[in-house]
Amino acid sequence: MSGDLLVKLIADHGPWVILVFFLLWRDAEKDRATRAVLDKNAAILTEIATVIRERMPRN
Repeated sequence: MSGDLLVKLIADHGPWVILVFFLLWRDAEKDRATRAVLDKNAAILTEIATVIRERMPRN
């Protein structure tokens, strides 16, 4: 999105445009944080499963 378009939107619609962009940015940040936590949890669960698998007796 070009800067001219952003300035035109702000001039035409005022603070609503800023609010919408802020809310979209905040939502994207929450999604990134959630994804990071889920990736970390998946790595931990994989490690736990590997340790359990290694310690189980083999018949």
